[in-house]
Order: sequence, then structure tokens, then C-alpha cells
Amino acid sequence: MVSAPLLREPILHVDMDAFFVEVERRRDPNLQNLAVVVGGSGRRGVVASASYEARRFGIHSAMPMTEARSLCPGLVIVPPDHSLYGEVSEEVFAVFLSFTPRVEKLSVDEAFLDVSGLRYHYRSVTDVGSALRERVRRQSGLRASVGIAVNKTLAKLASEQAKPDGMLRVPAEVSLDFLHPLPVERLWGVGKSTGARLHGLGIRTVGDLAALPVEHLRPVVGSATAEHLGKLARGIDDRPIVTDPVGVSLSVENTFENDLGSRSEVELKLREQAERLAVRLQTAQVWATTVSLKVRFSDFTTITRSHTREVPTRLAIDIFRQVTELADRAGLEGRKVRLLGISAGGLRFVPGHPQLALAGEKRWESLEAEVFRLRRRFGFDAVLPARLSPSSPPDP
Repeated sequence: MVSAPLLREPILHVDMDAFFVEVERRRDPNLQNLAVVVGGSGRRGVVASASYEARRFGIHSAMPMTEARSLCPGLVIVPPDHSLYGEVSEEVFAVFLSFTPRVEKLSVDEAFLDVSGLRYHYRSVTDVGSALRERVRRQSGLRASVGIAVNKTLAKLASEQAKPDGMLRVPAEVSLDFLHPLPVERLWGVGKSTGARLHGLGIRTVGDLAALPVEHLRPVVGSATAEHLGKLARGIDDRPIVTDPVGVSLSVENTFENDLGSRSEVELKLREQAERLAVRLQTAQVWATTVSLKVRFSDFTTITRSHTREVPTRLAIDIFRQVTELADRAGLEGRKVRLLGISAGGLRFVPGHPQLALAGEKRWESLEAEVFRLRRRFGFDAVLPARLSPSSPPDP
């Protein structure tokens, strides 16, 4: 048997271009070529995704919507539909998995792939990347940018360079030539604070950082960060592709136009968030072992509380009960709430050890499975708990 040559750069980073916006454009072609953002339109709304037409005005994700409007008065704002985005994400990841089972999901629109096993099927790794991009476009109608390199860090940096709708391979022998001229802020782990400290040392590029001995970096950023950044700056990243979701989290949060002032308002919003988070867990086919609550008060003080369960769950009723218990520990009484968020962590693909469930728990599992099926077909609002239903039915 003739052996196939190894793919020297086997890691792909695939990032969907302006995913939320492009999904909305797939649904409504009239949005093509317009400056479009997906996000909340209220006084405290933020941009979740911006089209490249909008980005030309300086608009970006996480920007307050009021600022985005001021930069582009003709901006088209579309409210988010996370249920739809989850469905389209499944379509896209089905394509990824048709190439290789070694897929590490980073978010609904981003993943690492190890395609080393495809060396018998494709002449080169660029052929793999081209075939993947073409299949994503054909099956979902969406564009993907792909970075190809020897490790995760270089592949992600390459996909960023390739955007929008492009592909870039960083050959192994010129990895440092590609890496060292980049701004040091491009490295994973260099935020505003760390970046400012590095600038204080005269470090502007990744090459500057690579030339600095790690022992000179430790007093400035700490031992662990110094070791981490020193390796990345030299192009060393030995992290494997992780196909198990443990360590990844899913979350839902809302910033309110008007602060919540009562416990009943807080619980109503937590109930809705628990329903939405359960949909995301069901869509991803994972169970959560840790449930967390995030609260930001009107004075911008932010607290978090979390609980790790003995038995994983993806049921909305379990999540709601857990976060209300966490709310009891959060000291909400007499305080205005600006933001609420809940998250599910410690995710796993299997529900955990078998247990003797009570009949009532089995009924909840069956009920929520049916609710999920109906929501996938008719939308999130097709089935709601009574307390989330409108106070009066709409006119026929």
C-alpha cells in the first residue's frame, strides 16, 4: 500500500462571516448590500453582529446600539433570533463533521478541525479547505473564512487575516515570518490590561515579545501568563483538538431598558432565560453540570453565583429552580437590576451516570422533549410556560 504524504498544516480554523447577519439575509434577501446589525434596538441594546457594510462605519460587536446609530444613521437593526441561529449552526457543523469527527466547537459559528486523516482523500490541505468552504456555501448558503496552519493559534490568526470570505494557509516553514510582525494584541490572552503592560516594556509586535526572555516578563504579567505568552510568541501551541464539550459553556443574558425593581420581575426573566438556555442545550445535545447566575445592579456592581450539580441536566425547570436558589444568595432585595444572565457549564455529551428518577422527573423530560420539538418546527414562542404567556390573547 502506497502511503500518502502527511498534511504538514493539519489544523483548520473555520469562522462564519458575520453569521447572525448572514442568516438574517438568507431569510430576507432585501437586506443584501445594506449596513445591517443584529442586536437590541432599545436604549441599552448592543450590537451582536455587524455586516461588513456596517463595519466600514466603525461599527463592531458589543458596541452600544446608540453609538452604532450615530455612526450610521441609515443602519438597519434586526432583532436576534437565537433559535434560528442554532438551527443554522447545526447545518454548518453537520458539514464540518462530514469531513472529520475531530471538530472542536468554539461557538455557534466557529470551530477548529483536525483534518490530518484526510491525507488519503485530498492532494493538499488547501484542497480540503476549498472543498469545505464550497460545501458550506452550497448547503447553507453562507460564507466561511478558513485559516490553515500547524496549530490552533496560527490557524485562528490566519482565518482572521482571510476575512471576509477567504482562506489563508500559513506554511509550517514560514510560521514565524507570518506571526512576528503582527500586533501583540492579536495573541490569545493579551487584552487591554496586559497589552498596556507589554507596551510599557516597549513590546509592540509578537516578534518583540518573542525576543524578550520569559524571566523578564514574569514580574510584569505573572509566571503563568509569561510562560503562556512566551510559547505563543514563538509559535508553540500544543493544545489538541478537544471534541468533548467539557470546559465550554452556553449562556443567555439580557440588559434591560428599564431596571428590574422587584423579585417577581427578576423571576419572570429568569424563567424565560431558563427556557432559552434549555433550547440551546437541547440543540447542542449536551447536558450541564454547572449552572451560574450573573447579576449587574444599577450602580454597575456585578456579581456571579454558581452551583455544580451531582446529576447533569438540560431541563428548563431544573435550570430555573437552580438560578432562583442562586438569586436567593445574591442579595437582590431592595436593589435595581440592570442585567441578568444565566449560563450552563461543565458540558458533556452524555447525561451522566444512570439514576433512579422519580416519575415526575421522567414526565418533565418527556414534556420538555416535546416542547423542544415543537419549538424547532414553529419557533420559540410556539410553546411557553403560562407565566410567560401574554396576559390576554391576541385578536383572531
